[in-house]
Amino acid sequence: MKQLQSRAPQARSSPRAEADLVGADLDSDLAVLRVDVPAGELHPVRMGDSGEVRVGELAVAIGNTFGQEGTMTVGIVSAIGRLLPVQSNNRMAPRYSIPAIIQTDAPINPGNSGGMLLNDRGEVIGVTTAIISPAQVSAGVGFAVPSAIVQNVVPTLIEDGEYRHPYLGISGASLTPDLAEAMDLPASQRGALVIDVVDGGPAAEAGMQGSDAQVEIDGQPVRVGGDVITAIDDQPVLSMDEIITYLARATEVGDTVTLTVLRDGQEVEVTVILGERPG
Repeated sequence: MKQLQSRAPQARSSPRAEADLVGADLDSDLAVLRVDVPAGELHPVRMGDSGEVRVGELAVAIGNTFGQEGTMTVGIVSAIGRLLPVQSNNRMAPRYSIPAIIQTDAPINPGNSGGMLLNDRGEVIGVTTAIISPAQVSAGVGFAVPSAIVQNVVPTLIEDGEYRHPYLGISGASLTPDLAEAMDLPASQRGALVIDVVDGGPAAEAGMQGSDAQVEIDGQPVRVGGDVITAIDDQPVLSMDEIITYLARATEVGDTVTLTVLRDGQEVEVTVILGERPG
């Protein structure tokens, strides 16, 4: 197969302008740029509600794939509510995740990150951010930061230049039937098991308790015995992912949240004043 060589006139390129960085938030992989161009050359997008997105709906990705400006690809919403780990070069830094991520099979390739993910009405439901592919080309597994998080973060970046993420100060895991039985709870019990409580963090100040025992499940050592969070502000919690999503979408630094907790088989309520996530 011969190498293709284009002899046709090149497509008209988009206007270019220098930009200033207004603000950036690494933990949501979003940034705001300011450009000095006539207003008539700017065409605002319409924001959609990512909370209304459903699996199977049409998804359209627009970006500069491999440097090809204005490339549009089409697919569907493959999944919703994914967690995407935040990339960090510091191995000693705490690990965080972006919640409520939209997964799509609309082809996303290098150069597409930061482009729009649209619904069939042309509304922005997300900002493309990552793919899973050993070859670094589209394998039909792409991810977008949902518009709900974009609308939370971007206005604050414009106003303050930074975004302060609410922080509980715990790490844990979703309660499984095996974990529940190891803690003498019904196998059907669901919630988020608190494994570690950060010293001096909001949860520690409120008296939350981490896991203090270890058992073996399927030949692997597993820590158990900590508080099991079953609700936050009266919203049922079935997994640790749901706590991360609730904090990102419904709270701010300084807010007070009420956790419903199973502790030694008894239900108690713990009030926590949210802090600011460490850098």
